Amino acid sequence: MNLQPIIAASEKTPQWGEFQTGWGNAIFIVTDKGLAVLQPLACDEEFDELIQQQLEPAGVKKLSAGLRVLWSQKISEALVNPALVANLPLDLKGSPFQKSVWQMLLQLRAGQTVTYSELAALVDRPKAVRAVATACAANPLALLVPCHRVLRKDGGLGGYRWGVEMKRYLLKKEGAL
Repeated sequence: MNLQPIIAASEKTPQWGEFQTGWGNAIFIVTDKGLAVLQPLACDEEFDELIQQQLEPAGVKKLSAGLRVLWSQKISEALVNPALVANLPLDLKGSPFQKSVWQMLLQLRAGQTVTYSELAALVDRPKAVRAVATACAANPLALLVPCHRVLRKDGGLGGYRWGVEMKRYLLKKEGAL
């Protein structure tokens, strides 16, 4: 993921942290307004590349140990209980259309799924099915803003930025499959 637009749009330099989830490592970035990025990491090499090629050159520093623990706890609690996402300050950066898609995704209950077509209709853009899919793929808070709950019209899983197996895992965990 290219984090430069998120970093550039922040008034103060964001800070990053990482933590262990039930399915592997994740990195998060917080700004002065809240949580801006939460991404799973496939491997240590991906993590090192992200730090060295995007965060360090932009001057993004690691959160202090205390803030890292605090944010990690809040995020972990929201991952276990999606209703707690509403208690997290989120700093969603994207186009107005992307934000409308992400806000609609936040209204879905754990285990509830919609199709890309249904989601397009919910944001009053029924013909923008591909744009909805693109907005889902650009979601910087993919583990909390539940784009994994969006399925193809035929009920198939469709794509997922972190792989169909991760999407299947998340949906099974929520009882949707």
